[in-house]
Amino acid sequence: MKFLSHFFFGLKSYWKAILFIKEQRFYWYILIPAIFMLGIYKIGALIKERTFVPQIDNMNEIVWQMIQILLEISVALLFMNFAKYVVVIILSPLLAHLSVKTERILTGNKYPFDLNQFFRDIKRAIRIALRNFIWQYFFFIIIFLVSMIGWKDPKSSPVLYFIFAIAFYYYGFSFIDYVNERRKLNINESIIFVRRHSGFAMAIGLVYSLLILVPVDIHVIFNLTGFKEHGFLYGLGQFILHITLWFSASTAPILAIVASTIGMNNLVDLKTKKRSR
Repeated sequence: MKFLSHFFFGLKSYWKAILFIKEQRFYWYILIPAIFMLGIYKIGALIKERTFVPQIDNMNEIVWQMIQILLEISVALLFMNFAKYVVVIILSPLLAHLSVKTERILTGNKYPFDLNQFFRDIKRAIRIALRNFIWQYFFFIIIFLVSMIGWKDPKSSPVLYFIFAIAFYYYGFSFIDYVNERRKLNINESIIFVRRHSGFAMAIGLVYSLLILVPVDIHVIFNLTGFKEHGFLYGLGQFILHITLWFSASTAPILAIVASTIGMNNLVDLKTKKRSR
């Protein structure tokens, strides 16, 4: 029950984050991740164009197909998940600043700017992101091997859905740790805290993942031939749709850091540093 309570609390934190961003006029922060999203979707479009259909005639080829499937899914998973962590890593200075600013507005807590501390914060954020990525991939290998043993087609195994749940947890962890660092928790203490609030972490990671994984077709945005091929109204509709999806993806890291900071203020009461949930 505690897990579910924290999970729904995390989802509510996103709604509070939307209202908070609107009230504080934090719109311009979205422009920076929007630029990075363009590069990520461009790379994704290039990978998507590459396909391979294997020929299976004997046991040797079946073994090689299994290896190929593992590599294929690994590459896809590495790209999708690493892209999300790249966003967190590259935007870590912005996310750290926004988390501090959000906490200051909520609690009045002030953290005098210290350049050395600022770089230490960024270094820690990168360490956490890389650590989470490695652990996430480790669990993926185990789950996939179980799927290969128990199912004829590993891709159809329902066990693979656990990969998403694990990913949500680690994404949420990356955002929550910004606050834990200011609480002077070391990495091991932060790990223990997030484990105790795994529902909250999964909710933060879930919404972040759904927003950043929306199916944006970058060609629709920058290639206007759709207006000629399918008619003006259809082309305009597709253009508006994918611009909206691109905007949604761009808001993902900004919403996640604000939501995690707002949520942490209720879980811990950052002003008094006491746990309230």
